[in-house]
Formats: sequence, C-alpha cells, structure tokens
Amino acid sequence: MKRLIMIMSVMILCQVAKTAEVTIIITSIPDNTPLQDHIYIAGNFNGWAPGNPDFILINNTNELPEITLTGSGTIEFKFTRGSWETVEGNENGGFLPNRQFVFGAVDTLFLTILTWEDTGNGVSTAAENVSIMDDAFYMPQLDRYRRIWLYLPPGYETSGKSYPVLYMHDGQNLFDNATSFAGEWEVDETLNTFHENGKEVPIVVGIENGGEHRIAEYTPWVNPQYGGGDGDQYSGFIAETLKPYIDSNYRTKPEREHTGVMGSSLGGLISHYIVLKYQHIFSKAGVFSPSFWFSDSSYTYAFETGKMQPINYYMMGGTNENAGLEDEMQLMMDTMIAAGFDSSGLHLKIVPGGQHNESLWRSQFAEAWQWLFLDGASSVTGFEISGPVNIRISEGKLILESNSPQPDNSRLLIDLYSLAGQRVMRARLSFGEFVVLPETLHGIFVVHIMGKGIQSGKKIFIN
Repeated sequence: MKRLIMIMSVMILCQVAKTAEVTIIITSIPDNTPLQDHIYIAGNFNGWAPGNPDFILINNTNELPEITLTGSGTIEFKFTRGSWETVEGNENGGFLPNRQFVFGAVDTLFLTILTWEDTGNGVSTAAENVSIMDDAFYMPQLDRYRRIWLYLPPGYETSGKSYPVLYMHDGQNLFDNATSFAGEWEVDETLNTFHENGKEVPIVVGIENGGEHRIAEYTPWVNPQYGGGDGDQYSGFIAETLKPYIDSNYRTKPEREHTGVMGSSLGGLISHYIVLKYQHIFSKAGVFSPSFWFSDSSYTYAFETGKMQPINYYMMGGTNENAGLEDEMQLMMDTMIAAGFDSSGLHLKIVPGGQHNESLWRSQFAEAWQWLFLDGASSVTGFEISGPVNIRISEGKLILESNSPQPDNSRLLIDLYSLAGQRVMRARLSFGEFVVLPETLHGIFVVHIMGKGIQSGKKIFIN
C-alpha cells in the first residue's frame, strides 16, 4: 500500500512539473495605443525584461496580438510597450498588479489591456491651465528623458506678473486622475480655488517619476535591500537644469524666497534632501510621509549640512502609516533644530487616521502650500521648543536641570539619539535627577525631551 501511494505521489509530481504551452491572445487594446508601438510581455520567466524582442506579441490572422509560451507551474507577468514607463494600467490608468497564470489550466488565454500607465484611460481631469511642457525633457545628469507637467496660474497669459514656483515629484499624480497611480492630488483645482479667493498662487512644475528609476532617483543613499543612490543626480537635474529652464522661459520670481519643492513618501525624502543641499536655491519644502527609514544617512546629512539659510519646512504624516513614521519625523525635527534651524520655520503635523496614500496627501496639500507660501511660520506654532529645561553632561552623567526658580516636579521623558537616528538611551527624570550614561557613548547626539508643557530638541556632546 505504501509503495502504491509513493508511486501515485511521484506520478502527481511529474504531472505538476510537466511543461505545457499556452497561447495568450489580446482581444482588446486601448484606443490611444500608438500605432507604431509593439506590445511585449514581461514576467518572472524572462527576468521581467520590459522590451525583450523575443517576447513581442505578433498579430494573428484575426489581427489580434498573440504569443505562445512554454513552461510549468505559476507565472506572473504584465504587458508593456517596451519599457516600464509604458506598462499596462488599471481602468483609471493607474497601477495594475501582476497577472498570474498556471500552466496546464488552459491552452488559450484571452486577455484585455485596459489602459497604459503613460497614456491613462483617455479621460482627463486636468484643468485647462495645466499642460505637458515637454514629453521628453532631457536630464543630462542621468542621461534620461522625462515628461514635465506645468500648472500656470489663471490669467498668466495676460497678467504680466511674475510668480513663485513649486517643484513637485510624481508629476503624473498631481493634476490628472487619468494618469495617476491611485487618484490625483487635485493640485490644479486647489490652487484655482485659492486664486478665485484672491490669493497669489505659484507656477507648479511636476516632474513625472521614472517608473523603474523612481526608487533610485528619489534616494541619495543606497539601501542594502532596495538599492537606490541616484538622488544626488536627480536633485542636480532640478536645481541646475530644470529650474534655469523654467526661469528663462516663464515669468517666475527666481529668488530662493519664492522657490519650493514638495513630494510624498520617497518624494518626501528627496524633497528633504533638495532643500538642505540647495539652500541657496530653495527656501521651502513640503515633506509628506517621508521615507526616512530608507537610510539613517538622512539624519546624519541634515545635521552635518546644518543651517546655511532660513527655510520653511512643513512635514506631515498620518497615524495609520508605517509604525515608526511618527518617531522618525519627530527625530528629524529634533535633528533639524540641533543643526541650527529655527523652530519657527519648522512645522510637524500628525494626521489622525491618515494612511500612506494619495487621499491623505491630497487632503493636506492646501494647508501645506498655504503655510509654506502665504502665511509662513507666523500662522502656525509648528514644532516648538518650550519650557525652562536644560541638559548638562558631567562626569559621565546626563543631568536634567530647570531654569525656573520653581520647577515643576513632574517627570520628563528623555530620549537620546545618535546622528544615524538610532535611539541609544531612554529615561524618565525630574528636574535635578540624573542618569548614568553608558561608557560606550562618545560624540555628538540629539536629545529629545518631552513632558507637560515642554517639548525640546537639542544637540549635546559626550566626550
């Protein structure tokens, strides 16, 4: 009996492993598919190569694109027109998860391509004052080309006025639901409403992300798991190539006081980097749901770069994003203050229930833009250092002191962070109390103090 079961098991395994063929036929493609473009299939069976000539679909006798694959087991795949910028999308032109197929299930598979990510679903929601400035703007720092979107304030053509400029990442998500990943930010509708209410609105330059290049371009540092590291060149493209072009061809206020940058997630990380590296060019940054987790170097860079010019820095995130986001944003605020930036120019907002998506970023854009460009630090308390508190290091001890003649005896939470963003010590102290520091701690650290009526970030040196 056991022998029979073993034989049957082997037979079943052989059947599972047996190769099979499937012919994939595309019964419908989007009407806006360029006539000259080929359709390719890319998947885990060909290294996810989006433009491999061996995987082009050829029209059959019914003029329908088809391809025959041979294999076994389960495959994942997508259709492209030769690159990841031209990958197929969902019904709205946004992200479509990988398709799956199990060899042997059927011998002919009929599929429909709904949209392409670069052309959307053909139904545009962009306002009339939004346009594509260039479909293939050259990026010499990266030897690539990129689509650039442009929002011009209402009445730009006849006003004769010059305008501030806001540079934003993930340009396909800003103005048009047809090209967005999961819903647009409605930047155009929001600013047009402000204009109708008599507010001066900026020119907005939207740089589309590079699809497969997005992670690399939005990260100045390398992550061992996710790669990255082209952020310095991408930042240089905006500061040294794109901005001079915009200032030369449009009526801008080119001074740093009128120039800002904004983005979300990795786009928030690169916005943070740009405003620090190019403080002589940018004075404003909207940093939404920033991916500081990508590299501890974000903290080190902020501290070591330090304040060279005053900046307005608006950081926002939701409570339902990754578990460490609130602590990461708080630590960055402490680091910025320790690096010499004025707390009045820093604003941190935590949105209860906010999730990591376009819906959150869309809902917060108006407030962030208004704070950065109209009201500034005078309108919001922001991240504030307050309370009569002081930290003193003496004989290997961290001592909490009060500058008030009658200090509150409540205990305060003391967190000590390295410049790499790692918390190295936590204690609760009342004024006059101390904690013995580990003997291994030497160098510059950021201390964060929180308690009733007190929130303070400062730099300390431990020798």
